[in-house]
Amino acid sequence: MRHLRTSVFASTRSPAPTGAGGGLLPARELAVAWSLILLVVVPAWVLTVGQARDMGVEPGTMGMALPLFLLLWVTMMASMMLPSMAPVALTWVRGIGRRSSGWGRAVRTLEFVGGYLLVWTAFGLLAYAALAFTGDLVDAHPVAGRWIGAVAFLLAGLYQLGPLKNVCLRHCRDPMSQLVRYAGFRQPARDLRVGIHHGGYCVGCCAGLMVVLVPLGLMNVAAMAGLAVVIFVEKLWSRGPLLARVVGVVFLALAVLAPFQDWLLPGLRESAPPMDGM
Repeated sequence: MRHLRTSVFASTRSPAPTGAGGGLLPARELAVAWSLILLVVVPAWVLTVGQARDMGVEPGTMGMALPLFLLLWVTMMASMMLPSMAPVALTWVRGIGRRSSGWGRAVRTLEFVGGYLLVWTAFGLLAYAALAFTGDLVDAHPVAGRWIGAVAFLLAGLYQLGPLKNVCLRHCRDPMSQLVRYAGFRQPARDLRVGIHHGGYCVGCCAGLMVVLVPLGLMNVAAMAGLAVVIFVEKLWSRGPLLARVVGVVFLALAVLAPFQDWLLPGLRESAPPMDGM
């Protein structure tokens, strides 16, 4: 009976993450893989920060057409998400390399990455619609920004504390079980399906955090960097689920303060000057 209780208790705990290195790759391959990731992440951050310096922080979509917005959005997501999804991505791509060569390896890798980014692009469409709506509302009724910000923080906080966040976070924190499951995927477009599947869980894990970009500002570099750190630690730290709940409580507190503290809503106020002008 004691063993049964222990097993049940253990099953309710969030699985320990495999970690940033995952323990899924040998040390030498891991070092090479992380070097390649930095070659993608660093330029993505440089491009994002450079764009933010030119645009400043404004309500809504800041006048961007949908294609430009999606291009910027995917660049932002690559810079923010790639480090936290690295354990699964690196190991899956390594498996592709063992079973394919030449153009076949390149095509399969592009399918996996494309599937992942396709999900985030679809989420970007929702983000664009939300930003366009809130931007128009703030332009027509500036005082509405306070309540939009309060609602955004409230929704983000409730999501962080909700069951869907927990399910998706457990998935993202257990790379080995994902890889075992993905090994059972069959053709056609197996690698594309793996990328879409993993991307869907990643969006589900981070959706609440993305909502706060409405009040904080899409091009708020400090907010993006802070969220990227939270995402990384949630997925790869042993106490990541606890951090997720703490962040949720913080968002709920900000929801209470938002209507009375304009400094919490840089993305819902009059246009702030570009960083070059500060």
